[in-house]
Amino acid sequence: MAGQEDQFKKVLSHAKEYGFVFQSSEIYDGLSAVYDYAQHGVELKKNIREYWWKAMVQLHENIVGVDAAILMHPTTWKASGHVDAFNDPLIDNKDSKKRYRADVLIEDYCAKIEGKINKEVAKAAKRFGDAFDKDQFVATNPRVLGYQDKINSILSRMAKSLENEDLADVKLLIEELGIADPLTGSKNWTEVKQFNLMFGTQIGASAENSTQVYLRPETAQGIFVNFLNVQKTGRMKIPFGIAQTGKAFRNEIVARQFIFRMREFEQMEMQFFIKPGTQKEWYEHWKKERLAWHLSLGMGADNYRFHDHEKLAHYADAAADIEFNFPFGFKELEGIHSRTDFDLSQHEQYSGKKLQYFDPQENKSYVPYVVETSIGLDRMFLAVFSNSLIDEALDNGTTRTVLKLPPVLAPYKAAILPLVKKDGLPEIAKEIVEDLKWDFNTFYDEKDAVGKRYRRQDAIGTPFCITADHQTLEDQTVTVRYRDTMDQQRVPITELRAMIGKEVSVRNWLKKIQE
Repeated sequence: MAGQEDQFKKVLSHAKEYGFVFQSSEIYDGLSAVYDYAQHGVELKKNIREYWWKAMVQLHENIVGVDAAILMHPTTWKASGHVDAFNDPLIDNKDSKKRYRADVLIEDYCAKIEGKINKEVAKAAKRFGDAFDKDQFVATNPRVLGYQDKINSILSRMAKSLENEDLADVKLLIEELGIADPLTGSKNWTEVKQFNLMFGTQIGASAENSTQVYLRPETAQGIFVNFLNVQKTGRMKIPFGIAQTGKAFRNEIVARQFIFRMREFEQMEMQFFIKPGTQKEWYEHWKKERLAWHLSLGMGADNYRFHDHEKLAHYADAAADIEFNFPFGFKELEGIHSRTDFDLSQHEQYSGKKLQYFDPQENKSYVPYVVETSIGLDRMFLAVFSNSLIDEALDNGTTRTVLKLPPVLAPYKAAILPLVKKDGLPEIAKEIVEDLKWDFNTFYDEKDAVGKRYRRQDAIGTPFCITADHQTLEDQTVTVRYRDTMDQQRVPITELRAMIGKEVSVRNWLKKIQE
């Protein structure tokens, strides 16, 4: 666990020091759990969003996009269940006066037990060496099985109590497990209460005539209320999808773990409208398809796992998370949910408008079912960033900090560096920038020794450093240095565009999904 904590601290400091993420309004001591994406962060975030959009919309002829407004008619949230049921279980510690999510306290307790399992696995791996079979050990070792049973029984009881709204039992479980306030160690807890997560605001010129509206807590409802508009104007035939990326807002009780859980965040969602009765096969299809998208980035298959929900939301008949191995353990990165016809039926009922699809093959109208894929863009940013940040020991006894981002996502695709600030080298380097900037985001740097400049580019994840030196003046070749291997080779200036394009092209990366 200590290693994970150290890695997380490195992620936090690197994100600030190298211009990826800043605390919002930091000069005023910041606003808790709200962050700004800085000059390099905004590029990485945009590239992730585009990588998702191209895979989801551009490559599917039956999926289109929308960009719905953040503010919606308040009845939308009544129909969707958010006004009555969008709650987190809240518990206060009477001594520290700190507020926590009851379910998170219990999940953190289980994470500590999981830490014990990891210790047992690490000890056994050391003992048995190359002959160690992790899967067999985890499936047969009595101590590991005991820990796993304990985790399962705790989470199962919590899920059942939350589903039945038995908040007294949730408190009882916290007391039985001896869970203490993480800050003070106090076990003096209040009752568990429900807390609605929506931010409210007013629309209207005067207080008397204003209307209570909400900042949307999810982007999905903007898709559902536009279902018929899109279907008719796009002459869409079922099955078809509507995708959207955009901001959502939740008044989180415990916003923590940097950009993992924020009050203002961005979602990338797609709602896939299908014929009732086909949801099981489409649910499995999208689970497979979405995992393939993640794996195309080459961040390691063992860093992903599926987690099937024990406690289903009121609208779902199946739900799974793709979890990623963050520096603080496996946590939800993306959800795939079979939402049935809940949303469209609710909006039909509350609006009095028909939200049905006429199926020409069946010669009848029906309310479609929906399979949803929903990923947090900020969480994806954190997954990519934390997975790529590496301290690497070099042959000469020194270390370097390198951000081994998938090149397709890197903020800058190439840095162009004149070896020295004279002899016409800055001029030729700037000519290269002028040529490449139409196709790639490039960075020009002439300050400091070239070795230092390489290190700076390593730290922001630039896959190629292109150095113009005195030989360039003679034969129009440059030195290309590769970020990951630090290998260098001479390349004619005329070949740079094709060479960079091959390594960073979305086409080449997304094609891996079909392999």
